[in-house]
Amino acid sequence: MYKVLFAASEVHPLIKTGGLGDVAGILPTALFKLGWDVGVILPAYPNCKQQLKNLVQVTSLSIPSVTTPVIILKGELPGVPVTFWLVDSPRHFNRPGNPYIGENGQEWPDNADRFATFCKAIVHGFVTYPNLDWKPDVIHCNDWHTGLIPPLLDSVANRPVTMFTIHNLSYQGVFPYATFQELQLPNHLWLSSALAFHNQLSFMKGGLIFSDWLTTVSPSYAKEIMTPELGCGLDDILRQRFKNLTGILNGADYDRWDPVQDSLIEKPYNKESWYDKVKNKLALQRQFHLPENKKIPMFGFIGRLVTQKGIDLIIKILPKIISEQIQIIFLGEGEEYYQSCLETLARKYPEKIGLSLGYSETLAHSIQAGVDIFLMPSYFEPCGLTQIYALRYGTIPIVHKVGGLADTIIDATPENLDRELATGFIFNNPTSSELLHAIERCLHLYAQPYLWQKLILTGMAQDFNWKNSAKRYLELYYKLLQSRSTIE
Repeated sequence: MYKVLFAASEVHPLIKTGGLGDVAGILPTALFKLGWDVGVILPAYPNCKQQLKNLVQVTSLSIPSVTTPVIILKGELPGVPVTFWLVDSPRHFNRPGNPYIGENGQEWPDNADRFATFCKAIVHGFVTYPNLDWKPDVIHCNDWHTGLIPPLLDSVANRPVTMFTIHNLSYQGVFPYATFQELQLPNHLWLSSALAFHNQLSFMKGGLIFSDWLTTVSPSYAKEIMTPELGCGLDDILRQRFKNLTGILNGADYDRWDPVQDSLIEKPYNKESWYDKVKNKLALQRQFHLPENKKIPMFGFIGRLVTQKGIDLIIKILPKIISEQIQIIFLGEGEEYYQSCLETLARKYPEKIGLSLGYSETLAHSIQAGVDIFLMPSYFEPCGLTQIYALRYGTIPIVHKVGGLADTIIDATPENLDRELATGFIFNNPTSSELLHAIERCLHLYAQPYLWQKLILTGMAQDFNWKNSAKRYLELYYKLLQSRSTIE
């Protein structure tokens, strides 16, 4: 049985800040169900040590750039069939809350050291000096936090094959040259063909150049990151590696996100009882002290309050759409400017706007089940999962035609409606005027109950399960292993 070690900086339900955590929480289990021996490794944050059961120390590592021993722990998560490993270095990871930023909202100043230690521990513990009885055939890396694993393995004999998945290219792990020296990385890696990026150290670049195969989380995003517009300065490297770059659409965890069995919502429902969705709408209106009205169009937004998510486009047109008979709920946190704008608007329109700053998994489920329309006008979106969840909950997405949004939503044109293909509303350019036009199209259809019902039911019938995506990853694993055996 082949073995894959899945390395990530966050894994749901142990710790999560975004889509990476969702993927790392479900893809390993999907791979296991397809017959592979799967291990998941992440830093030993306090939440992880608290939630994993039967934790035992399996080895102690001496890493030159780290003054104290680094421990590898092994444990289990009840109900999850894969093995969990933790890299335990208290001075790096024994910090509560967000894994990347402190309570002041700023990135931890030693993030380079923290995640370099994570990468080195994986290389030392599982490959170069293995003290474990479990050696992976494949190491699957995810985002910049694991970007040093492929370059550190590059010259190692009989190493595992490596895959590197780009979840969001805009977060690259870039640090000064002095950091490269402090981390005691091999001198030969300080080249423009290696980790040097405009005279700085780039973790992401290490993953892009040295991994045996690259993937990203949707076919459209794979094409977009090879362009100057969305390549974040790395498009030239990605164009050079296009033959080894595959876009695989993320799947949805329907065990967690399906209204028929969702214990976090007011009233479960399915396609046959979709009309019970309105009971969740009324409950959401009560929760936010909005007038209870089952007929009023209700919009929702769940996401980080940052420019990438298009929150500026929504804020710009909000006074205009609020003049109509609508309600809108926001859930998220992010840049102070956008938070302040939404707080001001919520105070001005208390009967039309509900606002919750922060993130609540329970409230996210309530919003998906309660609102009629989901806004996702991102400037770029590698995959996006919330629009996929919205479909299953009979909530109609309005999205910008980009990345995974373009791959998952079919525009409600008259032709697509007639053919029962339409699942949402798409606008082509990220401007407030085009978003407003998409909203107006949506409200026009909302006023036609028969067509709106057809749109809801078509969306609820979509199936983005992880099994299909996991099969694509396995195909690539086998391809890499076959190539390795041919070379050997």
